[in-house]
Amino acid sequence: MGGKKDIRRREQREKKRIARERVETLFTLAERVFPYSPELANRYVEIALAVQQKAKIRMPRKWKRRYCKKCHAFLVPGVNARVRLRDKPYPPHVVITCLNCGHIMRYPYLREKKERRRENG
Repeated sequence: MGGKKDIRRREQREKKRIARERVETLFTLAERVFPYSPELANRYVEIALAVQQKAKIRMPRKWKRRYCKKCHAFLVPGVNARVRLRDKPYPPHVVITCLNCGHIMRYPYLREKKERRRENG
């Protein structure tokens, strides 16, 4: 019959769900306002990061690579971010350079390549 523990667990789950929604909303807003107010977009990213840390939730993968890990700027490829694909130092990877602070982020893309190969047969 649980009781207090079940209620607390349910509350925690609800808090995390709300936090996920808020992070999603904030990033969507950042995407929308960026063309005419990059500063506001960056502020939205900072709020989203604060919400995510407070609720101890994972940043959704789709947004994880859309902000600079150093200056927390909302990144838009071609505007304030340079995106390059590299495969020389063996594992093929995406290199994203923040043009605000110069921070470089590298993400492997071998897994995506393998999945695509499997799909195409």
